[in-house]
Amino acid sequence: MSDYMFMLESRLSADQNRVLEQVQAAACAAGVNLFLTGGGVRDVLGGFQVRDLDFSVEGNALKVARALEEAGARTLAVDENRRAAELVFAGGVTAQLSMSRKERYAKTGARPQVTPATIQDDLRGRDFTIDAMALSLNRASRGLLLDPTNGLADLGRREMRSTHAYVFYDDPARLLRLNRLRVRLSFTVEERTRMQYDNARAAHIETLIPARTRLEELKHIAAEPSPVEVLQALDADELLTVFSPALAGSGLNLPGLLRLEKAYKLVKSANLALEPQFGAFLLALTANMTPKERNSLFKYIEMPKTEIDEIRNPEPRARKLEQALKSARVKKPSHVYRLLVSAPSDEVVFLLGNSVQRQVQERIRNYLQKYLPAIKEVPSTLWQGIEGKPGSPKYNRSLQAFLASRLDVRPRKPVEPEAESIRPVEALSRGRVR
Repeated sequence: MSDYMFMLESRLSADQNRVLEQVQAAACAAGVNLFLTGGGVRDVLGGFQVRDLDFSVEGNALKVARALEEAGARTLAVDENRRAAELVFAGGVTAQLSMSRKERYAKTGARPQVTPATIQDDLRGRDFTIDAMALSLNRASRGLLLDPTNGLADLGRREMRSTHAYVFYDDPARLLRLNRLRVRLSFTVEERTRMQYDNARAAHIETLIPARTRLEELKHIAAEPSPVEVLQALDADELLTVFSPALAGSGLNLPGLLRLEKAYKLVKSANLALEPQFGAFLLALTANMTPKERNSLFKYIEMPKTEIDEIRNPEPRARKLEQALKSARVKKPSHVYRLLVSAPSDEVVFLLGNSVQRQVQERIRNYLQKYLPAIKEVPSTLWQGIEGKPGSPKYNRSLQAFLASRLDVRPRKPVEPEAESIRPVEALSRGRVR
């Protein structure tokens, strides 16, 4: 095994390593060359958390994606033009499979003309050098690093450099991507690339970003570790108007977005499964807008009605949970635990970010930081003592008693040792002490 493969497998989680094996097996069965590319390679070599896995296939990537879907993966999106598919696997791991390709743009922001290409040509046509590296996953060259634009050196310098002079003119959305990655990675922008960026801004090519691409970029921002920092960077560069003029300056709801960001981190720290919450992000982002401005934004980014309905869906459900949490009948930690253990994570996040009820906030925090860890520490053998069939009244009564015994019993105060008795000092004659 090469050093790069050892580094890759040690950086990935157990679920990500399983996905890596599944994709390699599917590509081998299809007889196509497979490479790990883009952000996955950058994050492995740079020591960052690997968020997603991006694979490039010299051949029919959609055929490999269909085979993976038959094996249990779920397809989230398909781009027929680029012959690419985004899938989600067990454990919530997301991966993208794309045909290695060349893209030609007839004009700025236009739909690209796509043709199959070798992996080397594919890498040379990408946006930034740190994203233009690939790791071979093929039997004869497994672990070979492909780096035609010297991205590894730029990664070591913590610098973002464009792969060619027309990066921003080909795809104006890269103006947003540059800021997003720069903030997340804490990288600087190479001087020539900064000049290209400034020239593109002077030509106002950000106005040519397609509507659906604006929506996708908003989703990428929502999934960032710190969306607030990305939005502040875009606001400083006067790029938030790409989404809506109402977002510029004081229109940006920074306090609400910060509360939401803290809520995400708190829920994640409890090791709860949490999918990207675009709906909650968009609600917080548009909180200072009028209904007219909000509807204008939805129209401007061509957001489907089904997605608009979805982002409004968590609030009524979360408000019901809020009412239950502040009920007078909820008195003990075990009551709070029973309410929250079955609550969807999006409702918990919504209340942490939006509820003004102090009691509700405290109970959720206690659940995440005290009650949940306490129950997770209970040995599995003790759970076997719960009587009855799961779901039956007898089981529910036994479970409630079990939880109460673990959560509701206050720890006894340590008994302080009795002070040693002091013998009275015998007075001597004339009141003197010996």
